[in-house]
Formats: sequence, structure tokens, C-alpha cells
Amino acid sequence: MLPEVTRILYASDIQQGARPAFRTAVSLCGRYHSHITFLHVVEPVRGNAERLVKSMMHEDASLQALHDDSLGKIRQQVRDRVERFCREELEAETMLEQGQLDVRIEEGTPWKTILAVADEMDASVIVMGVRHQKSLLGNTSSKVMHNSKRPVLVVPL
Repeated sequence: MLPEVTRILYASDIQQGARPAFRTAVSLCGRYHSHITFLHVVEPVRGNAERLVKSMMHEDASLQALHDDSLGKIRQQVRDRVERFCREELEAETMLEQGQLDVRIEEGTPWKTILAVADEMDASVIVMGVRHQKSLLGNTSSKVMHNSKRPVLVVPL
């Protein structure tokens, strides 16, 4: 017997061509009358640049405000894209209902953040797309699959 799917974590890089993976997550949501969390992970600046930026943000509150404002704009762009997708792509009977979709933007290493959010929300399944032609899986999807305690559905893009 298959486990009940109540919470779907859809992890997206929000790049061109990712719609088939989101369509798959929406289809699962409709089939199981579940909830989707749309997650996009923003990778932080690395190394010395990271230390410099954090030091500057700590010293200058306006830089922290700029950072927070930028994340807010990304959140709104993702919400707008999701709403546009729903209007343009979904049949009336497969439309998501109010409250069936959350959008989260997190900072961190993508595969680690995806797993942390999946654990935090107790996701029934993780859905993500992969677009690598040279190998079967991309780096992020491979790490998620190998380290996840829950099912991962990888959709070729």
C-alpha cells in the first residue's frame, strides 16, 4: 500500500523549462487533495566574499534591509510566476484552492536546505526537476535522493 501524500515539497530552481516538474507536483496534489510548498533556494555568497558581505550587513543596517527587500521581491516574483502558471496551464478542475500552496524562499546550500525544509514540514514526497543531458541526475537532485529519508520524485526536464 502506498503512503498517504498530504504534504508535497516542490523544489525549483525557477529556471526556464521547469514547468513539467511543477505540473507533476500539482497533479499529485490534485490526486491526493494535499498541500504543496513551492521552495526556491538562493545560494549564499561563498568564502571571503561571504564574510565581507556579512560583516558589512552587520555594520550597516541599510544593507541588511536591502538584502531582506531583495528576498521579498524574489518571493513575490515566484508567487506571480506560480499564479500565472496556474492561470495559463491548469484546467479549471485541477486549479489549486486557496491555502493549498505556500511559497518559500530560503538561503543556503540547495540540497541541504531542501532536506531541512522537507524535515521541518514533514513532507510526504519531494518533487524536483532535473535537466542534465550528460548524466542521469544533477548534483542537487542526486544529493537530495541519496540523503533523503522520504520519497523523491525526479522529473526530467
